[in-house]
Amino acid sequence: MKITEMRELTQDELNTHIEKARKALFEARFKHSMNQLESTAELRQLRHQIAQLQTVLTQKAQQV
Repeated sequence: MKITEMRELTQDELNTHIEKARKALFEARFKHSMNQLESTAELRQLRHQIAQLQTVLTQKAQQV
C-alpha cells in the first residue's frame, strides 16, 4: 500500500491495517525463528509499513 492510499483511509481503517500488519510481523518473526521464512526482507518491509501507518494515523489525529 502506498502512502497516498494510506492518507485516504479513516482512522479506524488505519488501526485495522496496523493490527493486521503487526500480526503478520509476529507470524514472520515466528517463521524466521524456525528457519521457515523465505525472505528475511519481509521483516523489514513489515516494520516499515507499520511505521508509515502509525505516522499517517498520528498526522490525522493532529489535524482534528
